[in-house]
Amino acid sequence: MNKITQLKNIWALITAALVLSGCAAIQDFLAPLGDELLPAETVTPLVQRPRLDPISRNYFELASPDQSVVGEPQIVFTSEENTFSDLAREYGLGYDELVAANPEIDPWLPGDGTPVLLPTQYVLPDVPREGIVLNIASKRLFYFPKAEAGRKQTVLTYPIGIGRVGWETPLGRASVISKARDPSWYVPASVRREHRELGDPLPSIVPPGPDNPLGKFVLKLDLPGYLIHGTNQPYGVGMRVSHGCVRMYPENIELLYELVGLGESVMIINEPYLVGQRDGEFFFEGHAPLEDDEVSSEDHLQANFSWLQSLNSDDSTVIDQEHVRAIATEALGVPVRIQQAETKEVLARARVIRNTVVLDPDMPTLEEVRALLDESIDEESAADRATVVE
Repeated sequence: MNKITQLKNIWALITAALVLSGCAAIQDFLAPLGDELLPAETVTPLVQRPRLDPISRNYFELASPDQSVVGEPQIVFTSEENTFSDLAREYGLGYDELVAANPEIDPWLPGDGTPVLLPTQYVLPDVPREGIVLNIASKRLFYFPKAEAGRKQTVLTYPIGIGRVGWETPLGRASVISKARDPSWYVPASVRREHRELGDPLPSIVPPGPDNPLGKFVLKLDLPGYLIHGTNQPYGVGMRVSHGCVRMYPENIELLYELVGLGESVMIINEPYLVGQRDGEFFFEGHAPLEDDEVSSEDHLQANFSWLQSLNSDDSTVIDQEHVRAIATEALGVPVRIQQAETKEVLARARVIRNTVVLDPDMPTLEEVRALLDESIDEESAADRATVVE
């Protein structure tokens, strides 16, 4: 791993927002809706609105085959100790997702009582709803279990870490060919040499345990050298930090490991712009295209304009392409109603929820995060040699 490159990446994330004034946009929007939407300590018991519990973190049932938008946007008020890493893991999100949805809030020091938009609504990718679907542009995994006869289809969605620049996660079709529980990590010679020079020698094989970068569960794909696996560095989930493998939170990969069987289909796509519909309304979800994306933003947009037109074949709804472009440019990663003129309409329908984050005493400090994300992990070698269970 190029240490300079990774240090630049993590510093870019850490310094993406340097001021705390960004919360003003959400606060200003909430103010006309009533004092009951402000933090509990700022209101009297007579007008305080009871907080609603968060929606399901990851599991959704589709009301109809046409439904392609699931979940709801939410707003949570931070405590003084919260970071975006804390919030992301608690609410089933990746770090980059929170940064994109709240571009003006410091992700490491959001402050006490800061309203943070949780992008917990998703447009489902327009691909066959079967098996595992990985959208590297949104850094999310969607799993569609086979529906039993007479039952509604369900979908599980999780944030993922993907390959960084120069180590892109490949696109295309694949399948799960084996599963590994408590795999061993075979440390490449280059990594051992580097650690030896730093006075921190590593063994040639890292056994299962807290120091294993593959975590406790692995799904091996028929793409040579690529895995879907857990991690011992969960704060990197939702970011571009791997050598091409797909990382998941430990609790997410554990469940997926039990659900997914050998031969399960895997489709890896790159769709930064997604169009969906729910209850007769059209939604557009925009993500910033990956910096090394070979397809132009305009080509991605034109494909979606064509798709929108096919959905609206009877011309019952006027599609304002400039509004769609504005949503794409803002790239909040949250579905926005196309019929609405403002992207802030998301805030009008977001649910204000209680903060359920429990601080982890073992959560690393900011300095430790910086150091750990700079460590070298050659996942491709691990993928080829990981112990597997057929």
